[in-house]
Amino acid sequence: MTSVRLKLEPRQTTPPVRALVSLCTALGLAWGLGSLVFALSGADPALAWRAMWQGALGSGYSVSEILVKAAPLTLTGLAVALCCRLNLWNIGAEGQFVCGALAACWVGLFPPPVVSQSLPPHLLPWLALLAGMAGGAAWAFVPALLKARLGVSEILSTLLLNYVAVLFMEHLYYGPWRDPAGMGFPGTAELAEAFWLPTFAETRVHAGLALALVLAGLLWWLLARTRWGFRARVLGLSPKAAAYAGFRAARITVTAMCLSGALAGLAGAGELLGVQHRIQDGLASGFGFAGIIVAFLARLNLLAVPFAALFLGALLVGADQLQTELRLPGATVLALEAALLFGALLGEFLAANRLRLVRREEASHAG
Repeated sequence: MTSVRLKLEPRQTTPPVRALVSLCTALGLAWGLGSLVFALSGADPALAWRAMWQGALGSGYSVSEILVKAAPLTLTGLAVALCCRLNLWNIGAEGQFVCGALAACWVGLFPPPVVSQSLPPHLLPWLALLAGMAGGAAWAFVPALLKARLGVSEILSTLLLNYVAVLFMEHLYYGPWRDPAGMGFPGTAELAEAFWLPTFAETRVHAGLALALVLAGLLWWLLARTRWGFRARVLGLSPKAAAYAGFRAARITVTAMCLSGALAGLAGAGELLGVQHRIQDGLASGFGFAGIIVAFLARLNLLAVPFAALFLGALLVGADQLQTELRLPGATVLALEAALLFGALLGEFLAANRLRLVRREEASHAG
């Protein structure tokens, strides 16, 4: 008697269409689940998708808003992708984003007299950006040290620290940093214009976008062309091989996590100095968590991260049109983001594995 069963097995070689399979699966699942969500919300899916398209690309202003969102999404996507390449899971980009914004705000609100008097005005935003990178790196250093020395899961530690950072930020803008002239509204005072990032033309697109693109190239070069990058890649692919070669795994882990935190902190500082100009409710709007989606849409390819960030930025800008035109709830966009993430993960799984029919001969014995 012959029986047939399905067997899941990893592919021996990487197919050249792997990236296409992953991308098509992500987009297909997002389209299917998004249409289902629209229908359950009482909206015509065709009208909803058209509204999103017009909201994202219907005007020059909407295109500029996509670029505004692409800047922090690129940096948080790079932060997540860098750690994932080393088989680390930095789920704390949101908290590092917040700490970067807080550090930059501290420099803007309370600049040391020596710095404010001796430093040229055009360098003040860059000083605040460096402070933001330091704030994000410092927030990532704690889980990095716990991982490297005690083996504590970086997934749990980085995730939980997100909430600590957000609560600390709320304590500051509700309490000691609250603007006394804010007429009772929670938030800090607006930063001086000297600390604002320069913008392009008459849009809100700021210099943080150009910086993010440059850092994407530099980070790719760091991993692909330097000795540290080679050791980091070996550690990510095979910790046993890295240990056999004598690589210092703890040092590489801490360095990578701090660099990842610096990128997320830079995203927060850029959002503060280029867009918000004050710490207030709504600053922590999920850019850190969205960076996970960006990283996996790009399949952890650092040079592809800016393109994935542009795509997700278009999705977010288009989703705003759903709320204003079709009166759909804001949670709709969260469902679309979740569908994108699950689609990217499913596509990656299907590209790395295959289903094979296995025939097995079974002897039948008469009773």
